[in-house]
Amino acid sequence: MSESPVKSDICSGNNGTEGGCRVPGHDPEEKLLLAAAYVYDAQYNRNIPFETSPEAIRLYYFYNHWVMQVLTYVCITVDLALAIFEEPAVYHLPFLATSIVEVFCLLAFFGRLVHFSKVTPRSVFWKDTKNICVMVAIFLNLIDLIIYGSLLIAHIPSVRWSRILRPIYLVNFAESRQIRRAFRSIRNTLPEILYVFLLFMFSVLIFSLMAQNLFGSRKLVTADGEPYFENYLDGVFNLYVLVTTANSPDVMMPAYDYSWWYSVFFIAYIILNTYIFMSVFLAVVYNNYRKHLKNEIRKLAYMKRRKMADAFNALKVQEGSEFVIPETTWLKLVKLVAPDISNSHRELLLRVSKEDHQRFVGKDAFIRLADLLNIQVITMKARMHPFECWMPHLYRCAASRFVRRVVLHKGFVYAFDVVILINAIFIGLEDQIPLISNAEWVFLSLYVMEILLKLYTYDPRSFFAKSQFWNWFDTFIIIAALIATTVNTAMKSVSLYSSQDILDIVFILRVLRLIRIIDSFQRFRVIMNTLLNIFPTMLTFCGIILTIYYVFAIIGMELFKNKIRFFPENSTDPYAQDCGAKALRDSSFAKSKYCKNNFNDLGSAFVVLVELTVVNQWHVLATGFALVTHPTAKLYFIAFHVVVVIMIINIFVAFILEAFFVEYSLEKSEIETAIEKKIQELGMAVQEDDIPARTLVDNMDNCENDLGGFEENQKGLMFQIASKRYRTVDALLQRMFEAEIPPEHEGPPMEDILNLSPNDFYIENPTFNSAA
Repeated sequence: MSESPVKSDICSGNNGTEGGCRVPGHDPEEKLLLAAAYVYDAQYNRNIPFETSPEAIRLYYFYNHWVMQVLTYVCITVDLALAIFEEPAVYHLPFLATSIVEVFCLLAFFGRLVHFSKVTPRSVFWKDTKNICVMVAIFLNLIDLIIYGSLLIAHIPSVRWSRILRPIYLVNFAESRQIRRAFRSIRNTLPEILYVFLLFMFSVLIFSLMAQNLFGSRKLVTADGEPYFENYLDGVFNLYVLVTTANSPDVMMPAYDYSWWYSVFFIAYIILNTYIFMSVFLAVVYNNYRKHLKNEIRKLAYMKRRKMADAFNALKVQEGSEFVIPETTWLKLVKLVAPDISNSHRELLLRVSKEDHQRFVGKDAFIRLADLLNIQVITMKARMHPFECWMPHLYRCAASRFVRRVVLHKGFVYAFDVVILINAIFIGLEDQIPLISNAEWVFLSLYVMEILLKLYTYDPRSFFAKSQFWNWFDTFIIIAALIATTVNTAMKSVSLYSSQDILDIVFILRVLRLIRIIDSFQRFRVIMNTLLNIFPTMLTFCGIILTIYYVFAIIGMELFKNKIRFFPENSTDPYAQDCGAKALRDSSFAKSKYCKNNFNDLGSAFVVLVELTVVNQWHVLATGFALVTHPTAKLYFIAFHVVVVIMIINIFVAFILEAFFVEYSLEKSEIETAIEKKIQELGMAVQEDDIPARTLVDNMDNCENDLGGFEENQKGLMFQIASKRYRTVDALLQRMFEAEIPPEHEGPPMEDILNLSPNDFYIENPTFNSAA
């Protein structure tokens, strides 16, 4: 799963070339392609050693093309989704159909691997662990398919054991570097967690032994009539569950009923294990995960600077006594790396990277180009409203100006906030009353009028710019509600029948309109923007959770499929009330009507795993499945709790806390400050105080693609750093630890970077290459 710990032969620093990087030939276009590949890798923190021949570079570009990446993810998704159609299936398909699809996916994975081998040095490819993992997984999947198919033809029952290997493709392909990095950090954190967990389990075992001696001989019984702490292993399980509070206070009540003093035993246990040990778990996980993540990001930062140094060496020319990048070359490079940004944005970055009188970019400024590209800068240009172009006299008349002043005033915003709150009150009332049901049309009319007035005041192209989420949200909700309400009213008037599905849609749309109130409060907007900015990092952990869920779901389906069944209310099956299993008669599982909580297909398995993650009543689920199989089945549920709830969820909390603290902070990075300073010097900054609240870019045009040169568009041209400032997850991660990385250093040699120990916080006396 780890990135290759092998240095590429391209830029080894000892191959006899100046600066330590071989440049293919002397063709400027080839050099530009090579440098762009380095910069692109640095921007997205890719650590893929690749050959530098023109053919290999073009293959490398094709390997990283978004179409190839999308196709890879589609094949991974299809391969994982096959479990939906395989026994036990949500929607059953013949084995031949699923096996053909799986073979196609495996061939796609193999082709992707072969493509990767064509762009990387052979010695690097065969020493890369993730490549070996993918090849072994493909081989085992094919062997399992052949064996299972043969046994199926012979009518011999078998198990598709290789299905638990499918998440390997999600984790080990180069596109999933964030998930792979998170798994590495988890792996490095395990030793420290293990010691705390062993101490915690020792405490549980000691308390279980005391509980058996205190209560086992008193012949107490639980509310279900079961023996109370007479069996040691059952006692261990019950006290482990008590740590999660899922069986509190039920597990204490028999002893508490017998004697008040026995409550002291359980209170002491809860204080020690639930509050102290679980808090220590979080502290240890947070501290160690942050330490290893910091080390990972520090490596990324150093490797990024090395790649930028390699790009510099590929394009540098001598200017006097120093090497520099000519201005025209820099512009071509940026256009090749980031073709989607406007010419004006490109010129702004150039002015940030050089002095006004210079016609070149120095090495120090060039090294931070990847960071500059990762900061999202909105390029805006004020322009005339279409109505002003079509009907200038009417649009500029006194009445029109008055309407636009009203819409621009803060009171307009507050007035509709009040309308939303009143609408919320009406939603909570009984809509069978004619006055209340008819009021819906009044509110819809007001919302439509609000949107029309805004479109009249602001340029529609800016109002519906891709960055204007709330404008899109408002318009979509209002139009959808208008259509749904009209259809429902028409159906009622024609057939005196109201579709419940349409009513449900109308009600949901009414409630969704209330979300607009969030945008009315500045602190709410800050929190929401922060959550949106760290959302990509949450997706990384969603990938981790998906991987673990999938493995546990496949194992659960093989262990527990068809052991528990769900029957409709009118079923005549004699075991319908017992979930199809005689062993569950009179059990808490059957009494709670948990029959639908089973592992009879992938969807049901995922629902059960979510319920186990929530923890509440998880012991009832574990006991139910143990009753229909074997008492050791509880180990499956304990293992899931340890892996997901104690480890992964705590790591997720630790990371989100760290990311939220960084993103919620009002401090700007050095790169952001440099960009804003240059924008201020050019007099092209968007001043929030000069524009009415909540309309900061509503009257501006997001000119990401249609602007010409910097000078020709300077009049009316303005810039602003976007609220979602980071283009990549790695850029946000680096921001978390950038204060600990010396900005003037490009980093130690690549071998030293890749061989850093997970326990290294800082490099003592590093030897930095001094490439010109």
